[in-house]
Amino acid sequence: MTFSILAHDPLSNAIGGAAATGSLCVGGWVLRGDARAGMSASQGMSPSTLWGEELLHEMRGGASAKQAVQRVTALDSGREQRQASALDLAGGAAAFSGDQNTPFVSQQAFEGGIATGNMLAGPDVIPAMIDSFQNGPPGFAERLIASLKAAQGAGGDTRGLLSAALLIVSRDRAPLTLRIDYDDSDPIAALETLYHKATSGDYARWSVHVPTLDEPERNCD
Repeated sequence: MTFSILAHDPLSNAIGGAAATGSLCVGGWVLRGDARAGMSASQGMSPSTLWGEELLHEMRGGASAKQAVQRVTALDSGREQRQASALDLAGGAAAFSGDQNTPFVSQQAFEGGIATGNMLAGPDVIPAMIDSFQNGPPGFAERLIASLKAAQGAGGDTRGLLSAALLIVSRDRAPLTLRIDYDDSDPIAALETLYHKATSGDYARWSVHVPTLDEPERNCD
């Protein structure tokens, strides 16, 4: 039903995720991030938004991504209809894919990240996603968006796409959380357009003055 990627950017030390699905509101359902904890993605036939928050809670308490995934998924009797991934601040990644998710189901870790998907067109989707992220254009956000495009080009979600999202968090910037909750033509293209709008002009100039974890009292003066 969904494909997603979580990754760490060694240049900016930001962590981010991107996701797309053939249903509505993928950003609200799937992606969670906290610069003090890590990133999570929760998806599947019966996705649990609780998992996303619980994974962050575990990692904020010192658990690795692998430990967090093991702890959170083991406690849920409905886990076989769910899929989740986690990325910790050290770049460690882990995932769980329940056996009752709709094929094709895949998960693959790579250096500093992880990509997962279910109801995919086939086995090429996730490798295409990872290759595009690792060898894509300069810029962390641009590579995350490129990975969504590559997944779509490899077949993506078997139903087509209706929503797409991007989330990037770091200690020295306000979160960049962009969502296309419904677009029946090309939600990834709409997400890319929104990204360029959000990182240029008056909005971008204003956003650098808001509080961050490193500067919680920053303002526009």
